[in-house]
Amino acid sequence: MKLARLFTWSPHQGQLRAIVKTLCYRLFMIMITVGVAWIITGSGTDAVSIGIVTNVTKTFTYYLYERMWDHITWGIDPNPN
Repeated sequence: MKLARLFTWSPHQGQLRAIVKTLCYRLFMIMITVGVAWIITGSGTDAVSIGIVTNVTKTFTYYLYERMWDHITWGIDPNPN
């Protein structure tokens, strides 16, 4: 199998869809991170700070990761019917 067949530069999903998916996922992750940080630190302020900083960073990296995978055709059936 040629390596070039595993990649494509035509997106499978729209950019807006990827952004909405990223933001929804990150909101969920912020809640989890803040909850865990609050249990560990005992401070709501520290927990929110930890949750926001880590998840803002992760939001951008996840978006880039999602867009990168949108160009990989491995595992996608080109003829689903």
